[in-house]
Parts: sequence; C-alpha cells; structure tokens
Amino acid sequence: MDLKSKRVLVTGADGFIGSHLVERLLDEGCQVKAFCYYNSFNSWGWLDSLTKDQLERVEIFTGDIRDPNGVRTAMKDIDVVFHLAALIAIPFSYHSPDSYIDTNVKGTLNIVQAAKDLGIERVLVTSTSEVYGTAQYIPIDEKHPRQPQSPYSASKIGADCIAESFYRSFNLPLTIVRPFNTYGPRQSARAVIPTIITQLLNGKKEIQLGDVTPTRDLLFVKDTVEGFVQIAKADNLI
Repeated sequence: MDLKSKRVLVTGADGFIGSHLVERLLDEGCQVKAFCYYNSFNSWGWLDSLTKDQLERVEIFTGDIRDPNGVRTAMKDIDVVFHLAALIAIPFSYHSPDSYIDTNVKGTLNIVQAAKDLGIERVLVTSTSEVYGTAQYIPIDEKHPRQPQSPYSASKIGADCIAESFYRSFNLPLTIVRPFNTYGPRQSARAVIPTIITQLLNGKKEIQLGDVTPTRDLLFVKDTVEGFVQIAKADNLI
C-alpha cells in the first residue's frame, strides 16, 4: 500500500510512540487525523511539542477510545487506522483492572467494529511484549505462549484476541504490531533509560535499578514507528 495522500487515523496520538508516528506519517505525505484523549486542560499531550507547521497539517480529534460513537465518528472517511491508544502502566493495573479492560479491550473492540462497518482499508492494532510474560524460551517468537502476568498484560491479550477474531471472522484487513522495549524522547521518566539518564544528570556515582538480571533488546522510537509504516505498506503481512 502506498500511504502517500492516504487519510490515516492515529489513536493514542498524544502519547510517546503515537506522537512520533504522527510526525513520521506527515513525512510520508499522509493526511493525518490524531485521536487524542479529551481533557479539560485542552492539552494534546506530546503533540503539543510538534512544530506549528506540523500541527497545521494535523486534524485533531479529541475523544475517548472507550466511547464507540466517538470512535466511529473519528473513523469516518479514513483509509488506514493505527490503533495505539491504551492504558500501559502495569502497577496501576493491579488496583484498577476495570479501567484497563474498558480502555484496552473495549477500546480495541470499538476500533475493529467500526473498521468492519466502515470498510477501512487497513488496521494496525498495537500489542506489547507483556503478552508473553516471563520468557519460557529465548529468543521469544510469535509461537511463545501468552501469559497474563498482570491485569495490564491480560487486557492486551484480550485486545489481541478481539482483533484476531475480527480478522478470522470477517476478513478484516488487520495486522497486530507488537513492539518490544521502545525508548527515546518523550518516554515516561519511570522507564529504564530515562531512569539511568536522570540519575546520571543528578550526579549519582552508582546507578540504582533494582533487579539487573533481566535482559532486554531495546528499540529506538524512530525505528519503532518506521516499523509501523513499513508494516502498513506491506500488503503480504495482513
């Protein structure tokens, strides 16, 4: 698929990866609509950091991914949907799991239902490495069992399954994108790379990270969003 001039919707556009994806899609020549979480501060999250020229080329739609009517309205006349909107903080999910089911599972259901009814050309649903839990073998591949080790990971597994069911039941042109350990500008300060940088900037002589035995493959955010773009272009990955 040639994305140039395509009308694309990015949910979660106000977030870390979503805001970078909006920038990349503008460079690709897309007509970008950015779905941002409505708030009383009139803030567009990380999109507020884009240049004036970039923002003038983005249509902002404020709403709530949990609301099917708002989602459907945002998706009218759209060709391609990049669905990134989600609650992602694992600790918060332990005491507020309902909100994760509503946002991550129901939000994804809202997207795929509207996509089916509106005849969207392509849908990319964002998953997470957390669906695999603690690795039973490495390197982890797509055949690795999915293990819900937190309410957050359970909600993302549920979202993946909803998406897969619409692909299998209705031939919805859908691809699940599963980024691993993305880092870069605009990332939450609680993540490992910002934590290390913050401690160094504060003059720490010894970095405190807790358990240092796990290993991770880290991916720079610009490479992550490039993956989204290339997946959207590759018709044989549906």
